[in-house]
Amino acid sequence: MNSLTTVGQKIPKRDAPPKAIGAAVYIQDMKVPGMLHGKILYSKHPHARILKLDTSRAEKLAGVRAVITAADMPSTFRIGVMKDNPPLKTGKVLSIRDEIAAVAATSPEIAEEALSLIEVEYEVLPGIFDPIEAMKEGAMLLHEETKSNVLKLPWKLVCGDVEAAKKEAVFIVEDTFSTPWVTHCCLGTSGCIAQFDTNNNLTMYSNTQIPSLAQNDYIEALNAFGLKNKRVRIVQCVIGGGFGSKLDTYSYEYIAIRLSLKTRKPVKIIFSREEEFFATSPRQCTITKISHGCDREGRLMFREIEMVLDNGAYTSWGATTPSVMMLPISSLYKVPNVKYTAKCVYTNNTYSQAMRGYGNPQATFAIESSLDQLAEIAGIDPYELRLKNANEPGEVTPQRFKITSCGMKECIEEVVKRLNWKGKHGRGAGRGVGMASLIHVGGGARVYKSDGCGTIIKMDDFGKVDVFTGASDIGQGSETIIAQIVAEVLGIPIDDVNVINNDTDICPWDVGVHASRTTFVAGNAALGAALKIKSQVLEAAAKLLEEDPAYLDIKNGIVFSTRNKEKSTPLGKALRKAHYTLGGKMLMAEYFYDPKNENFDKEFKGNLSVSYAYGTHGVEVEVDKETGQVKILDYVAAHDVGKAINPLLLEGQIYGGGLQGVGYALGEKMVYVNGELKNGNFLDYKIPTAKDVPPMQAVIVETDEKDGPFGAKGIGEPGLVPTAPAIANAIYDAVGVRIKDLPITPEKVLKALKGKEKIG
Repeated sequence: MNSLTTVGQKIPKRDAPPKAIGAAVYIQDMKVPGMLHGKILYSKHPHARILKLDTSRAEKLAGVRAVITAADMPSTFRIGVMKDNPPLKTGKVLSIRDEIAAVAATSPEIAEEALSLIEVEYEVLPGIFDPIEAMKEGAMLLHEETKSNVLKLPWKLVCGDVEAAKKEAVFIVEDTFSTPWVTHCCLGTSGCIAQFDTNNNLTMYSNTQIPSLAQNDYIEALNAFGLKNKRVRIVQCVIGGGFGSKLDTYSYEYIAIRLSLKTRKPVKIIFSREEEFFATSPRQCTITKISHGCDREGRLMFREIEMVLDNGAYTSWGATTPSVMMLPISSLYKVPNVKYTAKCVYTNNTYSQAMRGYGNPQATFAIESSLDQLAEIAGIDPYELRLKNANEPGEVTPQRFKITSCGMKECIEEVVKRLNWKGKHGRGAGRGVGMASLIHVGGGARVYKSDGCGTIIKMDDFGKVDVFTGASDIGQGSETIIAQIVAEVLGIPIDDVNVINNDTDICPWDVGVHASRTTFVAGNAALGAALKIKSQVLEAAAKLLEEDPAYLDIKNGIVFSTRNKEKSTPLGKALRKAHYTLGGKMLMAEYFYDPKNENFDKEFKGNLSVSYAYGTHGVEVEVDKETGQVKILDYVAAHDVGKAINPLLLEGQIYGGGLQGVGYALGEKMVYVNGELKNGNFLDYKIPTAKDVPPMQAVIVETDEKDGPFGAKGIGEPGLVPTAPAIANAIYDAVGVRIKDLPITPEKVLKALKGKEKIG
């Protein structure tokens, strides 16, 4: 490891220069000859019966080339995890983002005007917007065929005997916590271009996070449209942020496909900022009842959680987040007895999607807030309680996660040291410190049957390398990481490595960007392909140098003998010798890496990930008792990363995740009133800006994960997971009030302080 030349170096992101000078091509920049512009008409009501839909005036508008409704879609075609969402609605609408009709026109302005000419007559129906109300007996059913508003997803995990542990526990706390809807706030809005060729093969220009899975979804759509056995090609544009928002395919994509098929022209649909807020799917809101118990010494005895999630009107990946929530619930600290149940409930609100952390931020907010409560009644410092129960290498958790590398204790100690915890905790007087830890998947996550990624490497006659990877770059820097790994293995400058990752016609299969998996899974795939092609290079050079390939290596573009310094040759010369010879060949290699993790069994147990990421965040806050305003004075984020392939990018992930977590903790909330979003813009929806970045220390703890590429594991999501509870715990330490409902606004803090004064 000490001899590494590229891995471990702070190398700037490869896509930074084109983005900085405006050369990056986003979906907004894409133009295809003959392209039409699509627009979508959404429902005006969260729940209503469509009595009349007249598109005749829109169809007659000059420049309009097509108008489609549900009649243009196969009646049986549905999208989403539960296949409960028709791309265009008929009969009834169930949310205010329901798509009713769409147009394709020669300009966006004409398409927008055409929407205003479509006449819709509604019979407004009463809506149901509270998941608790939706679960009550006799409640109106959104999907009558389901017989219940509670999704038939059996989210239940039982480990050990919680009831017996309750009887033995000396200290027990119980409380309820809640989290709001928040949205991804990608700076690049959603969009696509659908284009058919003369043989009805489809090309989709898209900013999806899941090109291989989206390809399969679009093939299903073409089959439904009567176009069987047709090719689908996905060309990814530069993605202006993902954070999980593009982990599914949406109605607008199928609408674009249908409009393109009808007009025989390419059709582009780009969301406005307003659409991006109300017509894409946010992180779902949750209500969590939690209880914790420990013995007299502070060893955790049990954890019990009941959770209700607002699923919204339809089902996307947000409904599956309870599976990831089980990770911290069962395995954050050593807890021998665990019980968890969750209910995802249909309402007339917007439907939810995956978002960075995939359920972990909601669960960890409740867990880590509750742990501080438990520490207080047990008379133990919160830091000592965490350290006493911290996970360790070699542990098998109650959910059967196999812990390999684990730097949790080191992360806790780093926070304690850098925050001067022992000198500051418990002082009160408006200033306080708080901490919270995390566990997250760090070695893939077998959500699908495959968790793999493919890589193909090609070398030219001069030692330049093309790497074709299935992995997508959504801004996290995967192109740079993959280039570093390949350059390290092949002993060449990183500038000689070109990474291609944006076209399903030439790139291998990958399950998509999620679960902090890209560095680990795609990195291992690139490592495997690089090792294979290196072996070919050394075999070719061995003939040229008359040396045993076992004694050859490559460094700085030179192939050399490790036992005879006189034997060496430029890499390009060896490659040309392999090519320009009778029976010669070009050097190529492929490798598909599928980690040895497990799908959950029927009890939701199994080793979901090959390795697990850990971290601890600590904050110092100052609370203004007159206004309730919370100011972060210091922020320490310590993360166990295995091996830092690129410390610069890794620190960037920690900073970005931490700031996103600050927004989740202190300000962000989608405000819905009777299903209608009231703050769908950047003026009213408060995200942190550059001016809001607190003093932050990113602390890298290296533990050398044995199964990771060069010892690395995932870090993409963990940066925001423990932020909110760390801040909530610090506020409690500062002024003695605990806010249990995110976000922690000045109004909530001030109200709690006044309530405390009345009690006092």
